[in-house]
Amino acid sequence: MNSATVRNLLVRGMLAGLAAGLLALVAAYFLGEPNVDRAIAFEDAHSHEHEMEVVSRSLQSTAGLATGVLVYGVAFGGIAALAFCFALGRVGRFGPRATALLLSTAALLAVYVVPFLKYPANPPSVGDPDTIGKRTTLYFLMMLLSVLLAIGATLLGKRLAPGLGTWWATVVAVVAFAVVIGLAYAFLPVINEVPRDFPATLLWRFRLAALAVQAVLWGGFGLLFGELAERQLNPRPAKVPSGAAVAASG
Repeated sequence: MNSATVRNLLVRGMLAGLAAGLLALVAAYFLGEPNVDRAIAFEDAHSHEHEMEVVSRSLQSTAGLATGVLVYGVAFGGIAALAFCFALGRVGRFGPRATALLLSTAALLAVYVVPFLKYPANPPSVGDPDTIGKRTTLYFLMMLLSVLLAIGATLLGKRLAPGLGTWWATVVAVVAFAVVIGLAYAFLPVINEVPRDFPATLLWRFRLAALAVQAVLWGGFGLLFGELAERQLNPRPAKVPSGAAVAASG
């Protein structure tokens, strides 16, 4: 690809990330925020200390939520678009749409699902404030490890494909990824700071909603960016009016 094509795809990736962020914002507002409110109510009912709100809850659940989700969508949309430029034609004989959807699915798994299974999202009132630094470091370490291993598994699959065939090379790469991730799960510290009396149903709904928001974000991005990339890289020929075609033939 030349620089102009990469630049155009980068812009389209950021626009697709913005649009996907809007979809994720709707999902977060209707699926996630009610559970956050319930968790805050639980915390208020079980805490004897009442701190003054620096930012109101209504602002957090509207403008604050929108800013965070949309900035996240645009940023990761741009990064994913650059990754798409590198991956197109190198991970199989897939077109722009299929490559974009495959890339977004892989990003969802590597960037969110794999770290989530080890260190799942927690609602307010869950977690010791004194360990937030440790928990954040471990989460990003798990995310970085997952992304690097996903890249390594992809390279391993390409290296083995000529000898084993695409199917078995993919199986070996996936198994190798799962084994190493399993070892990381086993050796990295376990963090369990959920209060004993915290409602299990609320915790489950919050985590499921967090997963759903990410699925909407990355699934929406894959579909939207795939369509934009397809139109950029494989433009449809302009339709010639029937009257002009008859005149030309005459």
